[in-house]
Amino acid sequence: MQSIRKSVCVAVTKNFNRTVTVNSAISEENAQSKPWTSIPGPKSLPIVGQLHHFLPGGMLADPIKIPEVLYEKYGPIVRFDGRFGSPTLIFLLDAEASAQILRNENWMPARPGFASFEHYRKRKNKNKPDEPTGLLTDHGEAWRKFRTTVNPILLHTKTIKLYSKILEEVAEDMVARMRHLRKQDNSIDGKLDIEMNLWALESIGVVALGGRLNCLDPNLPEDSPARRLIQTVHGIFKMADKLDFKPSLWRYIGTPNYYKAMKCYEDQTNLSRYFINQAREQYKTKDQSDDEKGILEKLLEIDENVATIMAGDMLLAGVDTAANTMLATFYLLAKNPEKQNKLREEILSRSEQKPYLKACIKESLRVKPVVAGNLRATSKEYDILGYRIPKDMFVTFGHQFLSMSEDHFPRAKEYIPERWLVDKTDPLHYRNAHPFAYNPFGFGVRSCIGRRIAELEIETFLSKTIENFQIEWTGGELNVRPASLNYIVEPFNFIFKDV
Repeated sequence: MQSIRKSVCVAVTKNFNRTVTVNSAISEENAQSKPWTSIPGPKSLPIVGQLHHFLPGGMLADPIKIPEVLYEKYGPIVRFDGRFGSPTLIFLLDAEASAQILRNENWMPARPGFASFEHYRKRKNKNKPDEPTGLLTDHGEAWRKFRTTVNPILLHTKTIKLYSKILEEVAEDMVARMRHLRKQDNSIDGKLDIEMNLWALESIGVVALGGRLNCLDPNLPEDSPARRLIQTVHGIFKMADKLDFKPSLWRYIGTPNYYKAMKCYEDQTNLSRYFINQAREQYKTKDQSDDEKGILEKLLEIDENVATIMAGDMLLAGVDTAANTMLATFYLLAKNPEKQNKLREEILSRSEQKPYLKACIKESLRVKPVVAGNLRATSKEYDILGYRIPKDMFVTFGHQFLSMSEDHFPRAKEYIPERWLVDKTDPLHYRNAHPFAYNPFGFGVRSCIGRRIAELEIETFLSKTIENFQIEWTGGELNVRPASLNYIVEPFNFIFKDV
């Protein structure tokens, strides 16, 4: 592996040199690039393509190790051939090569993904082709117009701060629920991933749907709109994983999972409208200045359709991501009790500034990111690592692989929040890494629009949890199931002791 790194990817070294890095990723102006079909990759077979490599016994059977196996065998650029409706994919495991494409695709970037959701929304809009479908499903000029419309609302710092108090209430209610669910040995009775999803849905619901959904109420009726929304959001992720991130024939024929997915998307849209209408009736009784209005109220002033679309996007993008980030952070702090104690000291100091809290979350997103990489559809040709990448090619960037590389982050496998706080002369300082080696919220104009909301939610809940509990872990390695996201799965060997 070291020989591959030295010969193909000389650029990314401990003593990082930007000029060398650029030359490693970009062909010289007159150099002859090879065609993209020459990019190495797993061998294909007739009909099944490369599918056999992912089956038990295949070299890619362990999804956790796929990036390392690919880099070891093929180097920093790998080709996956399309099959069963999935397009050909170029996989980049080089930070500067990733930067070249991401920076050049930053005007109106096309980010494929959630194709079934895009299909649902565009089918629903077939009689109104000029209507937007959303940030997750629009591309090009339609996406740019929609993002320009909602940016001033979702990125306004003062507006985000309006949610501090109510998100603190949600966090306190979740801590109380965890206490109630604890067994005699201080483990949680039930599935902790579902519990974290309830917290995340309650939190993002405050923003997207204008108020508390009461997801944390133990007596919530099974047929209530809130309970149905919980089940629907869970169903959406389950169906999207099957249709969009695994081989499927739904693009050609209406499969059973296709119809289930369409129903989930329709139910989510209708339930969002139900809660939005409730919130709108409440707004009529309030007399607030513009500075006191929240995100939903401001979106409704633009257009009800815009508010409904953004509610769907926030629910789809903000529930499982926040929930799995919390589980990963709990695990890393439990495995590193000295870091957890240091964090608790900062929280109990009641200082308004909490740099170590932010550093703990950043380091969690580096060590166990909820998203393994990002994706772009190229809008033009590129010369990348000696190969000519054509227009309209799908390129994915292995951010998780890069963020765990010793070439970028010394002691990469260790959980060291201090690397985000130490002086720049320290070898651990995060800026010694290539800027595209760590990218948890995406890059540029298409970066996560809900980042500030997500950070506030996670900081608030993590603070309350560490203030109240000493978290311990009694099992082996944390189980992660890579899919559309990195899902953390059972067993959850957490112990939550009272502080």
